[in-house]
Amino acid sequence: MQRRTFLTASLLAAVAPALAFASDSMIQFDDSDPIQTALAEGKTVFVDYSATWCGTCARQARVIDALRSQNPDYDANIVFVNVDWDDYKSAPVTTSRNIPRRSTLLVLKGDAELGRIVAGTAEAEIKALMDTALKAATTS
Repeated sequence: MQRRTFLTASLLAAVAPALAFASDSMIQFDDSDPIQTALAEGKTVFVDYSATWCGTCARQARVIDALRSQNPDYDANIVFVNVDWDDYKSAPVTTSRNIPRRSTLLVLKGDAELGRIVAGTAEAEIKALMDTALKAATTS
């Protein structure tokens, strides 16, 4: 039993820093509007509309964090922004983009919406959206 505990703890110790890095590098939306700032700079933005109490949002976050850990090109080329649903569900950052609910993921570049997922948690679907963002960020 102690061996299993040791192996589990070792695995978590090895993986935790990578996951913490991905989560920490998500910009929290505030009234300074980091989405518009990044778009004005010509950057591609991945927006995660979520709530701390939302199970679907938590699953999406785990998938996003894992994908970001696996491919450093995502963090090198895409600006990741989290919009707290409880704080901004009625704000222009949400209403102007017709965001229907928390657990919505969105990719923006310039004036264009390149893709969105509403309440989807499948790794393949989220990876495809992130790959769309990466392609937009790395091509002129």
